[in-house]
Amino acid sequence: MSETADHTDTAAEDLSRPLTIGVEAYISEEWARAERDRLWAKVWQQVGRVEELPEVGDFLTYDILDDSIIVVRTSPDEIRAHYNVCSHRGRRLVDTPEGAHDGRGRGRQFVCGFHGWRYDLEGRCTRVPEREDWQGTLTDDKIKLGEVRLETWGGWIWITMDPDAEPLWTYLEPAPTLLKSFDLERFRYRWRRWLVFDCNWKVALEAFNETYHVPYTHPEFIPFGSFLGWSRVQGRHSNIGFEAPKGLEENQGKLRIGGGVDARVSTAEMQNFIWENANTNTTETLVDVANRLAAELPDGTPPDQVAKYWLETARREDADRGVVWPTVDPEAVAASGTAWQIFPNFQIGHGQNNMLCYSARPYGYDPDKCIFEVAVYQLYAPGEEPETEWVFTPPDHPDWRTVLPQDFSNMAAVQKGMKARGFTGPKPNPYRERAVANLHHNLAKYMGAGAPRDLD
Repeated sequence: MSETADHTDTAAEDLSRPLTIGVEAYISEEWARAERDRLWAKVWQQVGRVEELPEVGDFLTYDILDDSIIVVRTSPDEIRAHYNVCSHRGRRLVDTPEGAHDGRGRGRQFVCGFHGWRYDLEGRCTRVPEREDWQGTLTDDKIKLGEVRLETWGGWIWITMDPDAEPLWTYLEPAPTLLKSFDLERFRYRWRRWLVFDCNWKVALEAFNETYHVPYTHPEFIPFGSFLGWSRVQGRHSNIGFEAPKGLEENQGKLRIGGGVDARVSTAEMQNFIWENANTNTTETLVDVANRLAAELPDGTPPDQVAKYWLETARREDADRGVVWPTVDPEAVAASGTAWQIFPNFQIGHGQNNMLCYSARPYGYDPDKCIFEVAVYQLYAPGEEPETEWVFTPPDHPDWRTVLPQDFSNMAAVQKGMKARGFTGPKPNPYRERAVANLHHNLAKYMGAGAPRDLD
């Protein structure tokens, strides 16, 4: 890692030039080990949802390489985080069960299974057997749990191990401002799955942070219309979206009608395909209303009127049963796009009534593996939210349906191809894959190497 990175901010237009990226960040174990202190110890990371810890004493763990963190609700209006390690001999206080996504539970204290030292929810050590043997040197300050900074935004819990890191809101900008009207904190899990995948965490994220691949990886979508997309630099973050067809400039969000001769029919076909083959990016209400479009609208209804009727009817029928969509101005929909890549490893695929989110992180120091998470959210009437948990789902499991496995096949194949002598490095599309270049532009600021270079 001898390359020198440019630590000055590059304007967004500079990342629009044809660029190439080195492969070291994807395949080097030395790089993977350096990320521990240079990257993961410095950034804000999303570790769960606020509603996962409803009662005082509820906790979960989050592991990133050698560090494990306990996230615990300490009062009705406070959640705190501590390093998951006993101050006596370094044993983890909460173990993750074999094959589980994390450690979870509820209690009033944490007890070390080695020598019985105890800690309260605030991290204070409340019992040391035979404490007098330390002759008064074992002060409370020396044996409390290490504190980890924690803040919340969008309904998610975020932590950073850097005590000097900037506030979360500042770190995330401009995402909080551009996504404010989507009320992300009101969404709840519909399903969530995770797996250990055979690729670097960056390869996994990059499979989803651009639209360039859609007609080639997912050709089944071609009959439903054009999926031309864009990618914009948003500081350390990026967002992507689809260009709206002429006459449908207000329809730039995730909820899009199908193309084709009859938008009533193609919209229903597209919604049914997504529901059956991906179970993402739509809801039962949207599918049900789409299937009635041909019966409820006259033949020849213009596409813009199909879109308006479809969304207004779905919004009204949801509201009738207590599911209230946020009201988002068309300008905000257009500016926010369809998904945000939050640096370094979280993607928010937001919509007005559903979300599809991805995250990826290292699996130990093996650069060829990562922990990959997929979660679908939607709005529910109060009390009707489903009970969900993280389900380990291998890549060939039928519960992934048919669309996501197409992406999975690319991820593993790319990781192998990165190591080929004949490969000279990624060359992202300057318009549609700008998020890939921006990820490495910002990564280089932390790592001191790996900045994208001019292709020529």
